[in-house]
Amino acid sequence: MSLDVDPPEPPELAAVDPNEYEDAEVAGGEYRRDDLEALLREGAWEDAFDEWADATDMDESDWAIAVDLGLVSRFDFFWDDFADRVGYHAPGLPEDWKERDLHPDLDSWGTVSAINAGLTELGQIVCETLKEEYIDWEADFDAPDDLPDFET
Repeated sequence: MSLDVDPPEPPELAAVDPNEYEDAEVAGGEYRRDDLEALLREGAWEDAFDEWADATDMDESDWAIAVDLGLVSRFDFFWDDFADRVGYHAPGLPEDWKERDLHPDLDSWGTVSAINAGLTELGQIVCETLKEEYIDWEADFDAPDDLPDFET
């Protein structure tokens, strides 16, 4: 399946400590958000979005809800120097979506699940695209000399 929509503007990355997210644990304090935001604007966002849109299970109505609710602008991407990777936090719809009456077209758990899963997949593809095709810096973390040498 594919989604035939134009890529939205890349998110502006806020100075949030990623350790505040329930799904992240990041060592260090330099998250390189300015660098990542520049790379997103230079093409990483559009490249990743196009790749994601070609394979996503989200349909146009699911995407329209996500856009109407401003979810895309709430993505966060950050550098995890210890793991030498780009980490992310994907926005999502809360479990109490029904009680909160978030959107007139939001009417089933299937739609909520499709939106949440789709945004998570988009975040992962953005991270992979950044790391594989745009980032040219090395992690600053140096492992201690006394780590065991594991044979592979």
